[in-house]
Amino acid sequence: MTSLTRSGAILGFLVGAGLLMAWFGLPRHRQAGLGERVLPYLKDTPRPSNLLAGDMRTKGVLATLFAPVVGELSGHVERIMGGAPSVRRRLLRAGVSPDIDKFRAQQVIWGVAGGLAMLALGTLSFVTRGSSAILVVLLTGIGIASGVVAADVHLTRRANKREERMLSEFPTVAELLALAVGAGEGAVGALERVCRLSRGELSDELRRCLADARAGASLQVALQGLADRTGLMSLTRFVDGIVIAVERGTPLADVLRAQAQDVREEGRRAIMEAGGKKEIAMMVPVVFLVLPITVLFAIFPGFSFLNFTM
Repeated sequence: MTSLTRSGAILGFLVGAGLLMAWFGLPRHRQAGLGERVLPYLKDTPRPSNLLAGDMRTKGVLATLFAPVVGELSGHVERIMGGAPSVRRRLLRAGVSPDIDKFRAQQVIWGVAGGLAMLALGTLSFVTRGSSAILVVLLTGIGIASGVVAADVHLTRRANKREERMLSEFPTVAELLALAVGAGEGAVGALERVCRLSRGELSDELRRCLADARAGASLQVALQGLADRTGLMSLTRFVDGIVIAVERGTPLADVLRAQAQDVREEGRRAIMEAGGKKEIAMMVPVVFLVLPITVLFAIFPGFSFLNFTM
């Protein structure tokens, strides 16, 4: 009965703390800052339609309630983890907008989800097995840290996967560009034709380059932006080759075919290296599992015969 009373008190405290935080987080309980008071007099954009205002308010109730808390926690995560340039770089490599504050908010959400999961597990262990309350707090902290780190690892894996897809698409795109240039198209016309005919991550990046070129930037600057957004040396060499060919008037088709062949050779070498590593890894079960069992089957009849004769 004492353990049930103790667990009920802990659950009641958590529920009461959550309700108190939600109550003080309401908009009417928050004091408007200087920026919020001055902003209505500086905005010159037209107000949205009142027909859409109700829907927007309905969808943004939870965001309005928890935005201050999430923003404050995001600041703490930024101060603890740091590495804003690295996060921005990985966001660009992953193909998303480089909004560091949004990513920190996602890390906070992941951390809260992990903390709640571990809190539920620790509370269950506390109720059923009578574990220590320190263990519950420790598990909750581990869950929060694991969620924050998991969001960062997920972003890195997402960026690497996207770059792998771009690298696999690169030889085909380069060959198409070479065919278009060889048929008499210019560099911009070849890029437009390839973007119309192809789909994929690299095609999306080329469309973004064309959009930058149409917005007023030169083709060289737009392609350099492609090289800056990705971490692939093959694409960097591809951009440098196009820029040099356009500036000096060298045959662009030959450069593109050579780069496509280089990427294919690099992919073949990567496959051979991966095969060599897998071959070494496959020796582990052979040496530690198959070989001992084979030796045992070979020696066991001899031992049985000796025991039978003795």
